[in-house]
Amino acid sequence: MRKSFLLILCCFILPAVYSQQPPRKNPAVEKILKEISANNIKTTVEKLVTFGTRHTLSDTVSKTTGIGAARRWIKSEFERYAKESGGRMSVDFHESTIPPSTRVPYPAKIVNVVATLRPEPSDHATPDRILVVGGHYDSRASNPLDSVGIATGANDDGSGTALTLELARVMSKYKFDATVVFIAFVGEEQGLLGATAWAEMAKQNKWNVEAVFNNDIVGSSIGGDGTKENTYVRLFSEAFSPLDTGSVFRQRISLGLENDGGSRSLARYIKELAESYNPEFGVHLVYRLDRFLRGGDHRPFHERGFRAVRFSVAKENYDWQHQNVRTENGKEFGDLPKFMDFDYCTHIARANAAALATLAGAPAPPANVGIMNTELGYNAVLRWNKNKESDVAGYYVSYRETSSPVWQHKTFTADTTITLDISKDEFLFGVQAVDKEGNVSLVTIPRPVGR
Repeated sequence: MRKSFLLILCCFILPAVYSQQPPRKNPAVEKILKEISANNIKTTVEKLVTFGTRHTLSDTVSKTTGIGAARRWIKSEFERYAKESGGRMSVDFHESTIPPSTRVPYPAKIVNVVATLRPEPSDHATPDRILVVGGHYDSRASNPLDSVGIATGANDDGSGTALTLELARVMSKYKFDATVVFIAFVGEEQGLLGATAWAEMAKQNKWNVEAVFNNDIVGSSIGGDGTKENTYVRLFSEAFSPLDTGSVFRQRISLGLENDGGSRSLARYIKELAESYNPEFGVHLVYRLDRFLRGGDHRPFHERGFRAVRFSVAKENYDWQHQNVRTENGKEFGDLPKFMDFDYCTHIARANAAALATLAGAPAPPANVGIMNTELGYNAVLRWNKNKESDVAGYYVSYRETSSPVWQHKTFTADTTITLDISKDEFLFGVQAVDKEGNVSLVTIPRPVGR
């Protein structure tokens, strides 16, 4: 009798407990951020510089010089971290052959270095969700075809490679619900070659690549004008991908969703999480795919319909990028470690980690999110499908004025429908799934639906 009473009591208590709003911050994510080391990033950059050049077409045989030695060392570092993963991380070379082009005078084999951290089987793991973080490990001197001259590539993009390795080192010790892929891309300076090959493979295999974090030139805080800016990072994202055409494009425009495409929604997500976990460091949204006359490894992903963004320093100094190492009239040129700010790079690494680790632990984004549009009214009614993961605590419904670049209001519900006492005509809406630890999914933007 007593057991029956306790069973009935639990049936009433448990739903109430699970319907409580989860914490806004996950202690495990906070711990990950604290473990990221500026000294480790510095040591990695200095090691990459010792290879002399990491030009995509440089020596592949030498044990100490050129692209071959660099990629083997990067692979050995990933493998070292994999030993701490309990068998969940594997490391591979991703090879492809590139035909001749303007910056590749002869057919060449290019090799990305890839470390894949998979979740353990559980009733809330979603291994088909793939998150990618990377930077390119190749470098160049003043002449993009110079494959033998010194090309130190400390900031461009030793910084992004070092950041990626450091995230792999720290995150390999933790368990997540999604698959995280850490990639040292190659061939960026020759035309985004490695990233294009991997993105195309993901597209052909129909992989669910949910987000791509590209880190390119993330290690210096001094601009070409001599000013220092170390309080924020720029995050580039484009509103539309080439796949947003026809009726899809017209519907997004008619609904006022010009700034809610996949890549831009990802950028907004990163900003919110990064600034929440590290309020002293900002993420400055730039509504553009990249800088003028420049490109990055997020582009091939974005062009194939994947959510992809680029982190880059607040201030650039072109004397320290794509330059032969030299001194002219007392002025130093070249991409050297001494021009870098490793504390600043560490802040950018933590901005990555806050969003990446949260997303890796989060449920999948809610499916079939709709906003009721059958009649005129004075409120907004949203509904969506219940997530399948066992650890889902509920959902966040966010909304903002149509002219706002970021979400202004957020409310929690354990249900799969909600009525907001605001006019649906004046706001944009989004729904996220959240688990009991406070990990939130990407936002799903509702579409008008009938009953």
